[in-house]
Amino acid sequence: MKLRSLLKLLPAVAAGTACLCATHALAADSFPSKPVKILVGFSPGGSNDVVARLIAPKLAEGLATQVVVDNRPGAGGNIAASAMLAAPADGHTLLMCTTGTLSIQPHVLKSMPFDPEKDIVPVTQVTNAPYMLMVNSALPVKNVKELVAYAKQKPGEINFASSGTATGGHLAGEMLKTRAGIDIVHVAYKGTGQAMTDLLAGQVSIIFDQPVSSMQYARSGQLRALAVASARRLPAFPDIPTVMEAGVPDFEPVTWAGICAARNTPPAVVERIQREVAKVLAMPEIAKRLTADGLEPVGSTPEQFRAFLAADKRKWGRVVKDADVKAE
Repeated sequence: MKLRSLLKLLPAVAAGTACLCATHALAADSFPSKPVKILVGFSPGGSNDVVARLIAPKLAEGLATQVVVDNRPGAGGNIAASAMLAAPADGHTLLMCTTGTLSIQPHVLKSMPFDPEKDIVPVTQVTNAPYMLMVNSALPVKNVKELVAYAKQKPGEINFASSGTATGGHLAGEMLKTRAGIDIVHVAYKGTGQAMTDLLAGQVSIIFDQPVSSMQYARSGQLRALAVASARRLPAFPDIPTVMEAGVPDFEPVTWAGICAARNTPPAVVERIQREVAKVLAMPEIAKRLTADGLEPVGSTPEQFRAFLAADKRKWGRVVKDADVKAE
């Protein structure tokens, strides 16, 4: 195209850019115009649900609108993600995104109902969440070494629960199988709440779960907390050793929870939501509650969260390959 023709196009391009910027600014100024919904891909009672409900009231104050937590369990969080993507991309429908949905399932499923990298907009990482290895109190083991020895005596007879196939809890159990050399059987549920019900009833024996949704049962004696699946002991539970201390090498399946939006959500709206969530996480009472539950509040920027997601997806891809995890 000749220079003269290009020069003729410049005013139109500038006008289009100005129009787009004005549209985004208008969207930010009018946001929120109705209640904001946070979709959680798991049943009530799980760690993601607990965290969402903890931050929702304070986020509602910051946004000056109602913030509703809506549970859409199933398919490892994909049902909730698909529901968010079906809603208008205006920031009023958000997703409590998780390790399983964005970092693990792309390596496990033959096809995803959406493109995690193109369709999902990272808003902010809410927490880092180390797992706790919990067992039913009737299981005759007091620590990880005894659990490994017991499982080796009963290959294929001991079940471990998770909130769904290809979730972080599932992969943590698979990691224990491969790195401890034991044969335990995975049982997938639609959420941590259902898994916990069967664990408490003794229908399954083991679970990897965040302390926020399971330590209450350890305190009551219904479950036994054997170890934390992180590099270091948690400040809130200094007496509980790590799995690696028990001799299981390179065992650190730390997961996370975050807030995500749909593709084409105006950047100014994304930034507004990130700022308000970060403010909530910095509140002393919220940070103290999360830390007491074994969670680390984060509140990263969208750019930081996107970079974190890329590295996290690579990490879990190696775990999936090593454990040879297949979609059920």
